[in-house]
Amino acid sequence: MNTKETIIKQLEKLGLQNYSAVMVHTSMRKVGKLEGGANALIDALLQTLGPQGSLVMVLGANDDEPFDALTTEADEDMGVVPEMFREHSGVQVNDHAAARYAVHGPHAEFLLNPTQLHDYHGPGSVLDRLTELNGAVLRLGANTDTVTLTHLAEYLADVPDKRRVSLRYERADSGEQWINSLDDSDGIAEWSEGDYFPRILLDYLKTGIARIGLVGDSEAELFPATSFVEFAKEWIESNLRLESRTPS
Repeated sequence: MNTKETIIKQLEKLGLQNYSAVMVHTSMRKVGKLEGGANALIDALLQTLGPQGSLVMVLGANDDEPFDALTTEADEDMGVVPEMFREHSGVQVNDHAAARYAVHGPHAEFLLNPTQLHDYHGPGSVLDRLTELNGAVLRLGANTDTVTLTHLAEYLADVPDKRRVSLRYERADSGEQWINSLDDSDGIAEWSEGDYFPRILLDYLKTGIARIGLVGDSEAELFPATSFVEFAKEWIESNLRLESRTPS
């Protein structure tokens, strides 16, 4: 069984402590058995980052009830770690039904407030501010389609006729709310091979920029946010621009 101390050593070997802010995507199942469970993993991440570093996680929201920023649980599809993190002492959460994040650390206020209602993954968003901090992304066994930062690249990419959506949310405090954004469920344009998120990540990893190692039982990847966004933007422009102009 893995211990918190072992996880810290592995995270330090990856270089997690070198970043001021890190967004983490994790699969606890892939990390494997850990003494203390998800809370021990969170503690290991925070301890490795140190008091000058900020830990960021995507929460999403459980849609079974009207949205409340303080009490709505994290989306179950995100796994057990984000919900544990949401309830962790010192964590701040933003008030957004579609783009809900949790942050622990000195950059929480900068990253979370304000979170724009519409186009919440674009310029000025939490994702954009993560790149301003020269932050990073850490993946701990997560699926290859779960790099939320790719959505920022979708906004920055020069692709015509990007798909947009307007979605309805129910808030506990004010009732119905409509939010407009690029389509972050089915993609901003068709790609002949389907979901392009995994391909972008896999192609990026081939560049050798990411630090790769073992954390627990999972393969971990740590990479700079800015370099990933730049790569993803160029990939989208190269692969989606022509397809978006092709008549259906």
